[in-house]
Amino acid sequence: MGRRARGAKGREPRPYRELAAAFVVAPPSGCRIRTRLRLSPGDAIVLRAVGSHLGALAGADLAARVQIGNVPAAHNRRAERKKALTARSSSRWAGSITRTSEDQYQLARRALNARIGSLRRTIATITSRLAVAPCSRERRGRRWVRGYADDAERRAKQQRLQILQGELRRAVRERDSGRVRITRGGRRLLNARHHLYDAAAAPKPLTAADWQDQLEGWGNDWSARRMFLTADGEAGAPFGNYTVSIDPTDGTIAMVLPEPLRQAHANAPRGRYALDAAAVFTHQGEAWADRITSGASVRYDITYDPTRGHWYLDASWSTMAKGQALPALALDTLRRHPVLAVDVNADHLAAWVLDPHGNPVGAPHTIPLQVSGLPATTRDARLREAISRLLHLAQRHKCAALVIENLDFADARAIGREKLGRGRRGKAFRRLVAGIPTRKFRDRLAGMAHHAGFSVIAVDPAYSTRWGAQHWLNPLKQQTSTASTTAITGHHAAAVVVGRRGLGCRARRRKDGPRQTPATTATRRAEAAAVRPADRTGTTAPAAPSHNSTGRTERTAPARTSRSTPVVRQTRARPPGKHPPHGPTTVRGPSIHDQQLTLFGMPEMANTGQSA
Repeated sequence: MGRRARGAKGREPRPYRELAAAFVVAPPSGCRIRTRLRLSPGDAIVLRAVGSHLGALAGADLAARVQIGNVPAAHNRRAERKKALTARSSSRWAGSITRTSEDQYQLARRALNARIGSLRRTIATITSRLAVAPCSRERRGRRWVRGYADDAERRAKQQRLQILQGELRRAVRERDSGRVRITRGGRRLLNARHHLYDAAAAPKPLTAADWQDQLEGWGNDWSARRMFLTADGEAGAPFGNYTVSIDPTDGTIAMVLPEPLRQAHANAPRGRYALDAAAVFTHQGEAWADRITSGASVRYDITYDPTRGHWYLDASWSTMAKGQALPALALDTLRRHPVLAVDVNADHLAAWVLDPHGNPVGAPHTIPLQVSGLPATTRDARLREAISRLLHLAQRHKCAALVIENLDFADARAIGREKLGRGRRGKAFRRLVAGIPTRKFRDRLAGMAHHAGFSVIAVDPAYSTRWGAQHWLNPLKQQTSTASTTAITGHHAAAVVVGRRGLGCRARRRKDGPRQTPATTATRRAEAAAVRPADRTGTTAPAAPSHNSTGRTERTAPARTSRSTPVVRQTRARPPGKHPPHGPTTVRGPSIHDQQLTLFGMPEMANTGQSA
């Protein structure tokens, strides 16, 4: 891209960066479905006992895995730990516990590396700004570095820089030693234990009964989060899982009990417990039944929600073999069909349908999406509802794919104080950026679109809002029907730019006026051939030059033709010094003889110009 025009105060703006190529988002590699278990009081007691017992074993094994440190997989002593756990549970429960501990440790390692990278970027940004005097700026390469507003802010940033440098040194020491920090149940719930009095909903001051209720409520949440009821599937096992088996015919559930609990709670052969509740999967139930009938492995997770008092059963499985990837449709194939372009915002989704040539079709669509300040389950439900409406729109307009921006505000959230403004306005803008569900929206859309038969195209989000407002906002407002109830905004224009990038088109619109297409070129050739100098007959003397065009030679320019008026030839002056005239070039048209010329296939509209 070329350089833009000079900005305010004569500053030379940075050139446009090169846009990344569009790509098709990979379909999900697995499937997870959920159903509610309506347990009897006896079933709830047994599940609590099993979950608490296995949860204690999982905590002890995780601590042992953390003490081993960052070692290769062959030296993590998993076989030794699994043998010790088998005596207190079972071989399959022990395998699930050790596998989960390894996954949690590796996830904590990745989070620690991401934390170190975020601290280093923040420190580099603050250091570069501290090197500039307050209320000034310096040019470094292709960008400007701005100093802080005043000396007070600069001193505060110096203190913050020292704090961040200390956190970085501590994080690097933890990474090098192989130690990580993991809280089973969530660090937020653990920190809430130290502020139970402030978080109580009862009026202050709390009575002894209110304090006891608050303490018991936190204890129920803590114990529910730390229960372990995860059974990994096995290929070739009865119904895909030997630890927790579900019969697809009637949904009966049978679970293997740990060794210490079999004598007290077993009600089925071989130390198993059969629940009174039945599992019925309404979503993807047929796929689940086909999988367990064929003997493929299925993993089950049983969880408890203390807020609602409900038990849930999750079934999950992989849709592809290990090390393989599902084939995605080619980008060229998807660009031959209409697409639905989506612009993700903090409180709504702006969408527009585009044809294969990049033209907006129909009216714009606005889907509300309010997720700020809501619980996680409510946010997820609203996100699913908005995505379902997008899929219905794509199905209604026979689209092949949905085009979204490949957004990720990880860096912006990490160093937002330095790059997203300061003060009240900057804080509001950072809160707005944090409220946009970018990563979760993309992952959820990829899974739901795959099951609905659609593909997802991700494009570079650079300049989509700016170019949409510059090239598309006003034309869309002028061309869209006034009967549409949806007000066209800059977000809809940005969605059009996003869709055109997914289709491989440029963001700009073609200018108004005649197009150099084969159809218009043939029409112009036919029009020019209607009257030629060789067709002149009779006395057609050239007109004398006008006194207003001294020293210039007149030549003809074809005028716009109409279906209701004859062709009129107008004259225009030739610029001086260019192409000396070869003689009289004024064309007056054919003579008034019986010869007639056919124009646009209409004999009555022929040019019958008179002699001068």
